Amino acid sequence: MLDHMTKDPQAPQLARLAALIADETRAACLLALLDGRAWTAGELARHAGVAASTLSEHLGKLVAGGLLTEERQGRHRYVRLADARVAHLVEDLAAQVSPDAAPRPRNLRESSAGSAMARGRTCYDHLAGRLGIAVTDALTSRQLLRQDMGFALTDAGLAWFEATGISLDRKGRRPLARACLDWTERRPHLAGVAGAALCRHALAEGWCVRIGSERAVKVTATGERALTDLLGIDAETLR
Repeated sequence: MLDHMTKDPQAPQLARLAALIADETRAACLLALLDGRAWTAGELARHAGVAASTLSEHLGKLVAGGLLTEERQGRHRYVRLADARVAHLVEDLAAQVSPDAAPRPRNLRESSAGSAMARGRTCYDHLAGRLGIAVTDALTSRQLLRQDMGFALTDAGLAWFEATGISLDRKGRRPLARACLDWTERRPHLAGVAGAALCRHALAEGWCVRIGSERAVKVTATGERALTDLLGIDAETLR
């Protein structure tokens, strides 16, 4: 019986992908790059707490495996996540880790940084944390977004984005709306073309500003007014 069984042809590729991520240094790099920006090898080495030569070897494997792309400017080597697909994979995996398994903050700075990330952050190119959930819930309660059969913008939702001045690029293969499991809130927030456009608009209009060197963002007074007026979000939930 066993002689006639064939192995799934995707099994070796899946194993290689899992092995790429199953290293603490490479995992640290992938999580850092969820901010959607390009990092130098030196910056990632300091972030991961390893020597530059060690980090370079890890980056080579991630680039060869298709998880990162790289470019050079002068003496500097920059890397970023290959695409939104990789970002979703990393975020979804991070969401499977129990909050109880995370190490306790070693000092006030780490505690403050963790609180800021939980309050609001970017997940590659869309909003996450309590901020992302608040926006997603508000879109859903106003029947601009449906969650009953996966995420989908309603006709009213498409009209809302247009009226708000948020352009949606519907030409590519990326889903217009996609659920992304939030690793701090354990609930899905809005990703996809709509999530990215909303995040880009929020940063460009000064509704949110980046804080610190991590992915954390803070809602400004302008943002509180805009999100209250446009989506009825209580300003207190954004602080």
